[in-house]
Amino acid sequence: MTSNPFLGVVFHWLGGLASGSFYVPYRGVRKWAWEVYWLVGGFFSWIIAPWVLASINTNDLLAVLHEAPMDSILWAYFWGAMWGFGGLTFGLTMRYLGMSLGMGVALGYCAAFGTLIPPIFHGEFASKVLGTTSGQVILLGVFVCLAGIAIAGLAGRSKEREMTDEQKRETIREFNFTKGILVATFSGIMSASFAFGLDAASPIAVLSAQHGTTTLWTGLPKLCVVLLGGFTTNFAWCVILNVRNRTGYQYFRREIRPSSGGDTAAAPQAERAPMLNNYFFSALAGTVWYMQFFFYTMGETQMGNYKFSSWTIHMASIIIFSSLWGIALKEWKGSSRSTKGKLAFGLATLVFSTLVVGYGNYLGVVR
Repeated sequence: MTSNPFLGVVFHWLGGLASGSFYVPYRGVRKWAWEVYWLVGGFFSWIIAPWVLASINTNDLLAVLHEAPMDSILWAYFWGAMWGFGGLTFGLTMRYLGMSLGMGVALGYCAAFGTLIPPIFHGEFASKVLGTTSGQVILLGVFVCLAGIAIAGLAGRSKEREMTDEQKRETIREFNFTKGILVATFSGIMSASFAFGLDAASPIAVLSAQHGTTTLWTGLPKLCVVLLGGFTTNFAWCVILNVRNRTGYQYFRREIRPSSGGDTAAAPQAERAPMLNNYFFSALAGTVWYMQFFFYTMGETQMGNYKFSSWTIHMASIIIFSSLWGIALKEWKGSSRSTKGKLAFGLATLVFSTLVVGYGNYLGVVR
């Protein structure tokens, strides 16, 4: 199958749309603590969707995983677990900063570390990136992406300064800039581990191709391993919170106890959770979240010899679509024209960065 970097960019845009949208269905969850709906959604994100779609679209999934080198499996799982620390704090970032600013800060760190570390680790940065025209164009696209993230972050900072505390909490109930920035920094750096996990799992994709899987789907078995690591971390933390906040009963019972933690601390005795709706919206959010990497692995197969650049396009796409959701959900209501102009310029810069990276990959394919 011939690589088509611009088709790859489109797949990454679709992945960014999924990632930038996944938190929206969680807004339909009522009366559940954060750790409850996060874990329910996580079962679909990290276990159900990856295994179901990999089983449908690839050949001999279990045999491929059985034949994969053990060090590849272990490192993919390990980096997935490390990513889990970033993933579970990513939800807190949304709570404290909102979708626009939260994703901008966290994904800025994630883009830089996740894109540049793999080629540096493999000793290819000098020869493959700095030493080729296509690599230099891709690196330029990475810096343009980081510039776009910075501009979007400045827009978010301007918005924060212009809004009153009442306005902030009207759209983001638990807004806390300082706490949010600290959580977003940790989340962004740890979330870059996902890129390392996919890199470590590369032999699994090769084996899947050898078993007759179409090139476009060969990355799906990798996700089963990496996301299992992420599930482990998130599951452990959510269970800890269930015990500490006494919210474990919420998975099974409608009645909300007034002494429970999380979002239900002040719930009256007679209040009931809409169980069917909560499970539906959590499952929808989890499935939409997974689709980002479903499309990511498809896009990665189209990027030729510079697959590491997929991470930059993915991060840029997430920020673009999450910012558009932030606008739609009125998170920027009350901001000045100058602040909205910064946001628009930042988003335009991010779109341009994905095209620059795509063009750099195209140069690598045609030469």
